[in-house]
Amino acid sequence: MTDYSFPDMRGKLTPQRQMKDLTWLRVGGPAEFMYQPADVDDLAAFLHALPVDVAVFPMGVGSNLIIRDGGLRGVVIRLGRGFNAITIDAGVVTAGAAALDAHVARKAADAGLDLTFLRTIPGSIGGAVRMNAGCYGSYTADHFVSADAITRGGDRVTLTAADLDFAYRQTTLPDGFVIVSARFAPPAADPEALHKRMDDQVRKRDETQPTKDRSAGSTFRNPAGFSSTGQADDTHDLKAWKVIEDAGLRGAMLGKAQMSPKHPNFLVNTGGATAAELEGLGEMVRKKVYDSSGITLEWEIMRIGEK
Repeated sequence: MTDYSFPDMRGKLTPQRQMKDLTWLRVGGPAEFMYQPADVDDLAAFLHALPVDVAVFPMGVGSNLIIRDGGLRGVVIRLGRGFNAITIDAGVVTAGAAALDAHVARKAADAGLDLTFLRTIPGSIGGAVRMNAGCYGSYTADHFVSADAITRGGDRVTLTAADLDFAYRQTTLPDGFVIVSARFAPPAADPEALHKRMDDQVRKRDETQPTKDRSAGSTFRNPAGFSSTGQADDTHDLKAWKVIEDAGLRGAMLGKAQMSPKHPNFLVNTGGATAAELEGLGEMVRKKVYDSSGITLEWEIMRIGEK
């Protein structure tokens, strides 16, 4: 692909872009190319002209991601300032895919709309939709109206909840689709009460999670696998951290990778860890948890690229 002549574009194309500085875990090899589109029209034109055999990976703020040490083939699409607007009209919150979850939660609260669950999720709206992000018993699917996206072929589409088929920490967003904005219809509430709730959530998070360390949020899904679907058999009783704790793995290390002593479901780069060490520690934890309890933990962190 390195000899491919790219089409005219208004965004920024960077070959061999080092990715480790763009992920919270600070690991990973280079992307063959990274493209930062100027706006939606530019993104659509770029994808339309890009040969269909070139892989495309939309990337948010890198908060829930391990990029492997061998890097990424194809093009990483990273949305920036042209995709972070937040507007509110008639009780509907519209947010660009690059808008930070915390910013959306605060702006919604200012307008007396409850998206407080987003306040402590370390990511952007595109990722929240794609992964059905959730916290404190509320989830993206609960408030979702629709999302606008660009297909791999450069067409514009509007996606409904039925199109995305929300499930536990996942959707059926087709490969190569890039979400550019999303709309939510949250319940109304008192702005002051919403801001107080968010302040309490941030305080509780900082007390119980390693927010000062290089982590990527929760490493594994809760074993029940239903806690964001709203189904009748939902349960929050079985937590990933508890089965990791019970397997004696709080603080476990592999090289410079560690399961946090503060919260054992947080994978931490203690300084100089490789992606292989982080992923290897995660796989070791999965094996030992299975050996001790018969429970198979599923990754919540996305792992991409070549080893």
